[in-house]
Amino acid sequence: MKQISLGGTSLNVPQIALGCMRMNSLSLNETTSVINTCLENNINFFDHADIYGEGDSEKLFGAAVKELKLDRESIMIQSKCGIRDGFYDFSKEHILASVDGILKRLDTDYLDVLALHRPDSLMEPEEIAEAFSSLQSSGKVRYFGVSNHGPMQIELLQKHINQKLVVNQLQFGLKHAGMVAYGMNNNMENEVGIHRDGGILEYSRLKEMTIQAWSPYQYGYFDGVFLGNPKFESLNQVINEMAEKYGVTDTGIATAWINRHPANIQTIIGTMNQQRIKDIAKASEIELSRQDWYQLYQASGYHLL
Repeated sequence: MKQISLGGTSLNVPQIALGCMRMNSLSLNETTSVINTCLENNINFFDHADIYGEGDSEKLFGAAVKELKLDRESIMIQSKCGIRDGFYDFSKEHILASVDGILKRLDTDYLDVLALHRPDSLMEPEEIAEAFSSLQSSGKVRYFGVSNHGPMQIELLQKHINQKLVVNQLQFGLKHAGMVAYGMNNNMENEVGIHRDGGILEYSRLKEMTIQAWSPYQYGYFDGVFLGNPKFESLNQVINEMAEKYGVTDTGIATAWINRHPANIQTIIGTMNQQRIKDIAKASEIELSRQDWYQLYQASGYHLL
């Protein structure tokens, strides 16, 4: 498994992480098996959020780690907070209370990474700075990041907080590739050339901020998976040809496409299927050629000028 530096820090993490949003659908035995499969394939980074399963995903994960008697230092746990019922909340009070709840549910003393979930337009950066300093000095959180944030929102936060923001979770994949598409359409009066994200890909590389790709196999916003989907017959034909060429599955190719980008993106996979986890982990062993990467890009519906 390829290791990457998380946000330019000394913390090295696997390029593939397990997203635990669907973990609450499993039994305790199934959860321990999933975690074991991840560890056997050198995936020891687990992404949570306080809203996943209304907290049940974190509870189940914590129970499974205890059942497995895992050394806490052998795994890395990230969680997110800030989404509430009908609104977003980055207040100091809510961040601190959220982390206490997260730690209790996970049955752990600390988080390796805490990320602020979707942007709170009413955020007070000074409040967030106080919360982060308190969490860091108490040892409850080691690193900090954000999710679904743009460059100027990050700059506003970074102006006030003392901690470097090391991650930003963004939707990215073959059918959600606007981050790379607009860059190849600069100065073009077309739809894809509109800078919707403020150049977040280039910004992240300049700031050594790790992008974590969520829902990498989805098209649209949770509209469904494009792999094996008859709506995307041409794309899947190319993917399947590549899979045969490289000796991996279609999911492996879709993952390898993300891994190939020099931004060193960390892909967060949400599957609880143990065979699929193994198949995806195998993708870390291959590197798509430049020609193959661009062929997949175009097959997904984007065009070169």
